[in-house]
Amino acid sequence: MSENKQVKSNRERYNERLKAKYPDREFVDDEALFGQINDDYDNYDQELSNYQEREKSLSDLFSSNPRSAAFLMDWRNGEDPIIGMIRKFGDDFKAVLDDPKKQEAFAAASKEYAERVAQEKDFEEQYQKNITETLVTIENLQKEESIDDSEIDDIMAFLIGIMKDAILGKFSKESILMARKAINHDVDVEIADHEGEVRGRNSKIKENLRKSRQNDGTHQLNGQNGGVNIRQKPKTMFDLANEAM
Repeated sequence: MSENKQVKSNRERYNERLKAKYPDREFVDDEALFGQINDDYDNYDQELSNYQEREKSLSDLFSSNPRSAAFLMDWRNGEDPIIGMIRKFGDDFKAVLDDPKKQEAFAAASKEYAERVAQEKDFEEQYQKNITETLVTIENLQKEESIDDSEIDDIMAFLIGIMKDAILGKFSKESILMARKAINHDVDVEIADHEGEVRGRNSKIKENLRKSRQNDGTHQLNGQNGGVNIRQKPKTMFDLANEAM
């Protein structure tokens, strides 16, 4: 007996595509659904516009200098770029080297290249040193806080996500609030400690007041019978506060 295969509507199929693309979002009504569709179209239009703009820039470049287009095509097809530049622009290089007026610009370009290489080397050395220290920090933190590999992977993925967003100038609400909590943590702890200390002092003062009310200040001297009674001066609030310190 053949089973009836349920045919999904176009709406259901599109909802499935959206859920696959945006697993953390819900499209419970038409407003949410069409709002996302509109946002996607805006993104597509922007990407298409950027693509067309880049394509036009390359087209204008190749039209103004056909040798540049030929050089890039040869490079794309596997030719060594240095060989290709000499083959396509050899006369230009020779003219620059032989022209005294170009010597200063040539020297500046060579210096800029050397500085960039040195900076890249320094950056690579710093990165290797820092990443080694970071791995040791992570290992020690896992031992101290009993953090398993899965959790530490999630933590590092979260931090890397923030770093990538920051490079693009993007800071989410969650990241900002997380930073705010981290900055205010020590202050919040200090306030909580102070409030706890004040509550403790107040509790001690109240206890002293209670005991003071129970005792009217009369004490017996020289035995229990026939003793001389003297009345002590009642303690002030400041006396009780000092005792609570």
